[in-house]
Amino acid sequence: MPPDLTAAPLTDPLRIYRYRDSLYAVDLVAAALGADFFSRLAARPSTPGGICADFGFKERPVDVMLTLFAANGWVRAEAGVFHATETAREHLRADSEWFLGPYYASLHERPIARDFLEVLRTDRPAGWSGDKASSDWHEAMEQEDFARRFTAAMDCRGRFLGRALAERLDLRGRARLLDIGAGSGIYACCIAARHPGIRAVAFDQAPVDRIARRLIAERGCADRVGVEAGDMFAGLPGGCDAHLWSNVLHDWGAEDARRLLALSHAALPPGGLLIIHDAFINAEKTGPLHVAEYSCLLMHSTRGKCYSTAEYTDMLAEAGFIPGPYADTVAGRGFMTAVKAG
Repeated sequence: MPPDLTAAPLTDPLRIYRYRDSLYAVDLVAAALGADFFSRLAARPSTPGGICADFGFKERPVDVMLTLFAANGWVRAEAGVFHATETAREHLRADSEWFLGPYYASLHERPIARDFLEVLRTDRPAGWSGDKASSDWHEAMEQEDFARRFTAAMDCRGRFLGRALAERLDLRGRARLLDIGAGSGIYACCIAARHPGIRAVAFDQAPVDRIARRLIAERGCADRVGVEAGDMFAGLPGGCDAHLWSNVLHDWGAEDARRLLALSHAALPPGGLLIIHDAFINAEKTGPLHVAEYSCLLMHSTRGKCYSTAEYTDMLAEAGFIPGPYADTVAGRGFMTAVKAG
């Protein structure tokens, strides 16, 4: 029997998600300590641009790093200038008697920690899982074996997250949803299962589309969830009045995210609904801590990061949408909706 995609598990897997999501954060802390970041910031508070200039770092990874440190209470921003907090001055500054840098010294040579210094300096994603011989994530997804393994990883995650998203969405009056960068199609399937009036299309590149067709059929959803293959940057299929971006935009830099939202605007009819489902940083970029930690993984291995609700609001408005509020779902995820101005 196909699984019931509207059913919830009996237990909460939150801690299991968070161990994986936070995996790379300690390596970014180790990399910063190796660069004596907190001592230098304590001596000379600075703007993000000043930090980039002082250390030879780039904007995107510095933003992720500062968000992580703010969420931990190690830095604070005052009028756009970042200062080391008392905790950082006491425990992360090299000339303090309570300095904990040596406790992290053995981590400086971990492959991911070394990667972070390179990403901070170049803004180029490292090899997936720290593998120097591998392509970055975006290139690796064109390879059949990697695409199969990565899609399986996102599919098992989406089985839990997709049900919660579908339960919270208001899709009254909507008929056809395009799930963009859909992977296995699990989110489209969960939404179709929860909302009987919806038909969906899972849209992704080859070879992922072939994987999606098989999994959608195994779930008994092929009569309501179709599959289309294509390059999302080349344009999106028409004929849908709702678009879903689930855990996709965070893989791309801000310029590409804006471009993708503009493509959604072009493909949707007036009044069309856009849904961003992701892990969101708060508008002030001070947390939540678990999302700031997850953003470290994205900064390391993709061209993106976890964007803040304020950043998405600006991007959506710029693309011609009327942004709506943020809503939580499960496991530190949530969603924002927006409507195409008509």
